[in-house]
Amino acid sequence: MEAGLSWTDDRVALLRRLWEDGQSASKIAAQLGGVTRNAVIGKVHRLGLAGRARGGEDGQADAPASKVVEIETAIAVVETQAPEPVAILAHRPAPEFPAPAPSPEPVALQVSQRVTIMDLRESMCRWPLGDPTTPEFRFCGARSITGLPYCTHHAEIAYQPATERKRDRRVASFR
Repeated sequence: MEAGLSWTDDRVALLRRLWEDGQSASKIAAQLGGVTRNAVIGKVHRLGLAGRARGGEDGQADAPASKVVEIETAIAVVETQAPEPVAILAHRPAPEFPAPAPSPEPVALQVSQRVTIMDLRESMCRWPLGDPTTPEFRFCGARSITGLPYCTHHAEIAYQPATERKRDRRVASFR
């Protein structure tokens, strides 16, 4: 709907008249101007206007009164026989996850093991330590595992099995 147009009393009265005449929501929207078919349908529902079997202007005959009564009766029967919704989740016990394993205590690295990029060699751990924008930035420098860029301690942090990562995420999401 455009910013300047709103549901004034005159527009609502016109909507009611056109709806009761059997106009389609699309045609009503075109006649009102500045509203969509969905806006018309929404307003009809908010106003509580009665639904119709068919539009009367297209030359289509309305459903015979007996058919309308049968349909309304069938709807009423279905509504009265519908079971009450059941909250299935309310009956399930909360999932129990094993307590997370205590985190290993951080290992303090010797100051002599911390190396700059210029001192870093093939067999040294490349785990970054500190802020790369500061002059104190260093790499671990401990002996790396053959074929990996990290020492044993940092490899345990970097390479976690997928099942443990997923379990850690699930436990964290329930907190």
